[in-house]
Amino acid sequence: MKYTAIFRIWHWLNAIVILGMVGTVLLRKGFLSYRTNSEIIMTKLSDMGVEIFKEDAVAIAKAIRAPMWEWHIILGYALTFLVVYKIALFFFDKSRKEDFASLDLHKKGVKVSYYILYAVILFMTISGLSMHFHETIGLAEESVKSIKEVHELVYNYFLIFIPLHIAGVVVADIREEHGIISTMINGRTKDKF
Repeated sequence: MKYTAIFRIWHWLNAIVILGMVGTVLLRKGFLSYRTNSEIIMTKLSDMGVEIFKEDAVAIAKAIRAPMWEWHIILGYALTFLVVYKIALFFFDKSRKEDFASLDLHKKGVKVSYYILYAVILFMTISGLSMHFHETIGLAEESVKSIKEVHELVYNYFLIFIPLHIAGVVVADIREEHGIISTMINGRTKDKF
């Protein structure tokens, strides 16, 4: 299969943005967890003879991670642009059109998995923007809390999709679709011998 330059650009930008966003969430929940870091701050300051309230330690820990979280928001804007780009590709990049009925069962499954991915990305974009602009659009705090819970739950989809996608592409390249990885990089299909 030949991938056009505009599709390849979208694919790799999308991969970078989504991996970046997943990375910011993993950092926020891991190394930059305010719960863990507030305890470290309190313990280290106590060792130095300085006592602070837990609320102050939490505020410091959240301030430490705030610049990193700004990257999540910036990447969210980039993802919004890529969603619009993908919608335009759907209408204008005719090279990706395949008759679904003519595909074998495996290819249908792959195609459906990508449709699910696109739906998840669309949902994450809309829910992320609605949380970010909740005051501007007049969303109640209770609604924002509900959206955030679903947003964080759906995030787990990426933790499953990313390794499965990489493994699936590698297996496909080894088995029946030789050159699929290099084709997604350089756009050239492998010559048949």
